[in-house]
Amino acid sequence: MIKFNEAYDIVIKSVRLMDAEQVQINDAPGRILANDVFSDMDMPPFNKSAVDGYACRKIDLSGELKVIEIIPAGKSPEKTVTPGKCAKVMTGGVVPEGADTVIMVEDVEELEDDKIRFVKNKTSTNICYTGEDIHKNDKVLENGTLIRPQEIAVLASVGMAKPMVYKQPVVGIISTGDELVEPDQIPEISQIRNSNATQLMAQVKACNVVPAYFGIAKDTEESTREIIKRALETSDMVLLTGGVSMGDFDYVPKVLNELGIEIHFKSIAVQPGRPTVFGTREGKFLFGLPGNPVSSFVQFELLVRPLLHEMMGNKFKALTFDLPMGETYHRRKTKRKSFLPVLIKNGKVWPVSYHGSAHIHSYIFADGIVAVEIGNTTLEEGALVNVRQI
Repeated sequence: MIKFNEAYDIVIKSVRLMDAEQVQINDAPGRILANDVFSDMDMPPFNKSAVDGYACRKIDLSGELKVIEIIPAGKSPEKTVTPGKCAKVMTGGVVPEGADTVIMVEDVEELEDDKIRFVKNKTSTNICYTGEDIHKNDKVLENGTLIRPQEIAVLASVGMAKPMVYKQPVVGIISTGDELVEPDQIPEISQIRNSNATQLMAQVKACNVVPAYFGIAKDTEESTREIIKRALETSDMVLLTGGVSMGDFDYVPKVLNELGIEIHFKSIAVQPGRPTVFGTREGKFLFGLPGNPVSSFVQFELLVRPLLHEMMGNKFKALTFDLPMGETYHRRKTKRKSFLPVLIKNGKVWPVSYHGSAHIHSYIFADGIVAVEIGNTTLEEGALVNVRQI
């Protein structure tokens, strides 16, 4: 049994990058960039008015100004601003030559004969200057960036209509156990519905990765071997739940050995999720997750999700924040690192009522998890704890 940090390092150091592919920009949200992106132009590409107003020379603001043209957004100026002259310009419009200031329309009195007068004492320039935000050939996005709506806007602004992204891994999902039936079936006595596979499918999709469900392996070596072998043939990663502990019908460890899977660890000093297996074969990855739903859920978040991001070139960073405990939490056993479901209320952290690794219902009330380190029995009320959002 190894410590969690050791297990995490083993998983991340085994990473294999996926190949890259081009996609249409509208299909890019949630994908991860496979190269750096550079701007093909200055931004803004011209001196741009930040307001609806009048472009003029600041030195002329004490006198009347003659309006010589109107410049809507998208139209180039036809005239140059000279002493005593100005041009009416809309927000986003090009500031004409000769002007160094745009005075806001609300700061102006309109006079006869297309003339105006500035009625305030001072003004900002109200001009967004050429290249003020980005210069041509500036790097605007880096390889490994997760593409969100704001990155989509940047890609569009530099003309990157077909960004290069890492391919999405295919993740094969298998459940094991004769006691399992699918969610649309009514369990008989001694049977339970297969919630783990459905849960893992949803977690995989939340990573913007492709899930492939291979069904339930029966409690025989033949069934277990056949379904794992089939999943390995077409998947970049295989997740299986159940069959990895020490029960009489847990054939998974033997089958993995026969299939040439190199096992890097098979037990972690954590709760929930101690009997978690991680192995590799020819650039493919396999996780044997415990059959209890909380264990499989938590270990996916802690180990599988980061690896999937790393496979697509993204340095995964979980969203965490420090908050005080709202009440004191005690535990008796301290030999393993424990992950406690918590909710956040009134700026404090409160343990969720939790009855063990089969109690997945508790997690619908949880905003995150808090780690209780090995040897630590208590989280005192008021103590700052690091909450990892789930």
